[in-house]
Amino acid sequence: MPRLVAFLRAINVGGHTVTMEELRRLFDALGGRDVETFIASGNVIFLSRSRDLTALERKIEKGLHAALGYEVATFLRTDAEVAAVAAHKPFKPAQVQTAVAHNVGFFREPLGATAVKALEAQKTDNDQFHVRGREVYWLCRKRQSEAAFSSALLERTLKVRVTWRGVNTIARLVERHGFSATTPD
Repeated sequence: MPRLVAFLRAINVGGHTVTMEELRRLFDALGGRDVETFIASGNVIFLSRSRDLTALERKIEKGLHAALGYEVATFLRTDAEVAAVAAHKPFKPAQVQTAVAHNVGFFREPLGATAVKALEAQKTDNDQFHVRGREVYWLCRKRQSEAAFSSALLERTLKVRVTWRGVNTIARLVERHGFSATTPD
């Protein structure tokens, strides 16, 4: 049974408040097993018998919408995928050390060439991007509130949904749960 991480968009932001206990209960009701949450920003670790992760994402979104009354975009990754996200280092250490923010955005599907080009057009002296599969790494040299780039701009420009996490949050999640980029057979 695969161990999965659901990265949820719109949990405990924008006036929406969901306790982690409630989130665990909702995932239990949706068929998750051994459900845990990691910090109060919509990171849910669970086991599932489902082999169709796209269908499972839709099921979770539908269940959360019914329970919470608003859309909660859901981005599923296996534990090995999350470990690979944490291990990927697209920027030089000196760049990361001088940055104010270093985030990773999760998409449902890999970006096509046109979308990657549109994202790269958003690059500035303060904002750098690196696309890898279904993730984009964003290195910001200013406070994000002062940056020309934003999640809303990305979603409008690319016509896709995204949720962001700090790279350090992903590293702590991997360390705490012992995720490995390779899974045993």
